[in-house]
Amino acid sequence: MRILVTGAAGFIGFHFCELLLQKGYTVVGIDNLNPYYPVSLKKDRLAVLGVTSNEFQSGKPVASAIHGDRFQFVLLDLEDRKGMDALFGQFSFDIVCNLAAQAGVRYSLEQPFTYIDSNVTGFLNVLECCRHHQVKKLIYASSSSVYGLNEHVPFSVNDTVDHPISLYAATKKSNELMAHTYSHLFGITTVGLRFFTVYGPWGRPDMALFLFTDAIFNQKPIDVFNHGELSRDFTYVDDITQGMEAIVAALASGAYTKPYGLYNIGNSKPVRLLDFIEAIERHTGISAQKNWLPMQPGDVARTWADVSELQRDFHYQPQTDLDKGVKAFVDWYKAYYGVGN
Repeated sequence: MRILVTGAAGFIGFHFCELLLQKGYTVVGIDNLNPYYPVSLKKDRLAVLGVTSNEFQSGKPVASAIHGDRFQFVLLDLEDRKGMDALFGQFSFDIVCNLAAQAGVRYSLEQPFTYIDSNVTGFLNVLECCRHHQVKKLIYASSSSVYGLNEHVPFSVNDTVDHPISLYAATKKSNELMAHTYSHLFGITTVGLRFFTVYGPWGRPDMALFLFTDAIFNQKPIDVFNHGELSRDFTYVDDITQGMEAIVAALASGAYTKPYGLYNIGNSKPVRLLDFIEAIERHTGISAQKNWLPMQPGDVARTWADVSELQRDFHYQPQTDLDKGVKAFVDWYKAYYGVGN
């Protein structure tokens, strides 16, 4: 089985590639290595996968020094229509996993066109390549942000999600609609996953866990929005990737026969923001200086995933509690940046 993973140098994409390789799959990973956050972190993730070239050429595969041709990385932008078509022509993919996107709710207020380019035009290119190159199985990332100001908890995939409150959320909702259209018109089996606040080692620097840990170690105050009256369904990255691999296995074996699926993937145990901060303080051994702020535009007060349908169809069962997950991240941060020892 050859799997295409877009966003392979990203947080979830990197961990997913690592797991797929452990499970024996052949993987082609693509990423545009954009500077939304330090490219050095993305390159260091790729180095763990055995790809260490500092002179990537767009569209040219680089084989892993660890995995050989079982993992090849290609520097490529989803918006590059010709480049994407050439990639699909060069490799025969059994399953495509689209994890590439311009992430971040707050950043979408500042750079809206970036989100349309990557998350809408880029996703259309993925769908068109699947259509014209006869790839019939697609997994793609959506987001819990599509629920907007939904007050029904836990959030169910059967809830109405017609009122997004950020452009990022709107692009993710559009992905779900586009995928449904291509499933109906062209017989592509699509599985959408609404991710809920993924965290863990190698995490994104714009996410709360990274921001808080970095500020605490550098003796800077942390921004606590809505005066701490927030809760999030924090989900450890290994639980996410193991759930995704179970979907890949079901698609590969033919056990999954629905033409279109949409699922929440989360821990289903929302955590108060202040409890989350306390866990970071516990594992850093430092009390945080807190900068209390109001709710930010585009943010929501709480998230909580109903994962019953993912459990039913793929036996999904998250294993990592918050304390263990936060410790794993803090240990990685200390080792990566050489601090706190």
